[in-house]
Amino acid sequence: MSEVHGCDVVVLAHSAPHAELAATLLGQGCNVVSCCDDLEDTMSMLDLVPRAISMGRSLVVGAACSPGMTGLLVSHVSRAFDVMDEVHVAVHGTGGPRCAHQHHKNLAGTSVGWHEGEWLQRPAGSGRELCWFPDPVNARDCYRHASAEPILVQRIAPQLRRITARVSATRRDRLTARLPMLSPPHKEGGIGALRVEARGSRNGVRHVEIVGMAERIASVAAAVAANVAHVLATHTIEPGVHALGAPELPNADILDGVLAAGHTLHQFIGT
Repeated sequence: MSEVHGCDVVVLAHSAPHAELAATLLGQGCNVVSCCDDLEDTMSMLDLVPRAISMGRSLVVGAACSPGMTGLLVSHVSRAFDVMDEVHVAVHGTGGPRCAHQHHKNLAGTSVGWHEGEWLQRPAGSGRELCWFPDPVNARDCYRHASAEPILVQRIAPQLRRITARVSATRRDRLTARLPMLSPPHKEGGIGALRVEARGSRNGVRHVEIVGMAERIASVAAAVAANVAHVLATHTIEPGVHALGAPELPNADILDGVLAAGHTLHQFIGT
């Protein structure tokens, strides 16, 4: 830990767990950015609010692609509604070997979803839904997974009535989720994709917005984490534990930084 002593901001980009290390870094006076999407580890980091406040520092959790970029997109599309009451997230692809292992683990766990003011638990790998992503990924079968995404989305938008999170998977992915991975994952997961579907009302009628990206997942995660770290180093952020999309963060600035890195935002236009 001596090599990061005195740093203003530390980015945790390794595999879970992050909570214990994040607590130590906060205690050393560092702001912390976590790229972890593990559900249990994220819940542990959310419990670090008293430590972060007492040290006058900030911990941003889920600062990757999903969660992370998704929170920025939820904040972005919320401006298109008078009332936004549903958010449904889906992701395709992985950012590398550790991300692929987490993807594998998430398909074997228990998913959480927010429904009419209650948390529902469902087996991961259930709830098949055909989700359309931007080209060239297009349509993929997606399933519930044990992601921290619904927890963080509900945290940034507590007015929502329904929140779901799904990940693309093949039949083999689902059948072997509780076994060791049958083959080593690729070093880079190739082109992945992300979509956020928001529902609500505008001008008294039902309205839907769908936004997404088709990029390398690792590249999106890196751009999000880097821009969050820059914001923590250059802006005055209220001490505590934050999720991207929360009103106390400069979400528009972070999103602009991600797009300026060469990533393209897609919006569904149609009926």
